[in-house]
Amino acid sequence: MMSIRPERAGDEAGIRAVHIAAFPSALEAELVDRLRDAGRSRVSLVAEMERGIVGHVLFSPVTISGDGASGGGLGLAPLAVLPDLHGGGVGSALARRGIEACRDAGYAFAVVLGEPGYYARFGFTKASAYGLGNEYAADEAFMAMELAEHALKGARGVVRYSPEFDLFKT
Repeated sequence: MMSIRPERAGDEAGIRAVHIAAFPSALEAELVDRLRDAGRSRVSLVAEMERGIVGHVLFSPVTISGDGASGGGLGLAPLAVLPDLHGGGVGSALARRGIEACRDAGYAFAVVLGEPGYYARFGFTKASAYGLGNEYAADEAFMAMELAEHALKGARGVVRYSPEFDLFKT
């Protein structure tokens, strides 16, 4: 049986272990720690089973340079699940619950830089259709979704993530 709940004090080591197991380097685990330490974690959920934390998703603030959207936005990153549970619905449950929590908290839009075939199932579409670019020069993999009706209508510009994401710039 799996449950999904907000991150709480004491979860840090379990969350870090999931990200280290799920990704080829420790960059995503470091990103989570840096976002948390900087106070930029807005929605952070864990998936938990009897054996402990098995998945994690984090949403943090993004901005649009240029003509902006109505309301604040969040970036979904990172999302991780222990490798032996891939394909079992843990990541999908975390993403869906996280998007719902963002909407409930009053955020206007969300973006993600990830696999289009995976994230489209949650309602993300190509961000350039909204007039949005990103600082990583990604096209197909950079997607957005409105959490509030017409939140991205007339939005034009480059979406920028928090400075903690500079870990991924080369």
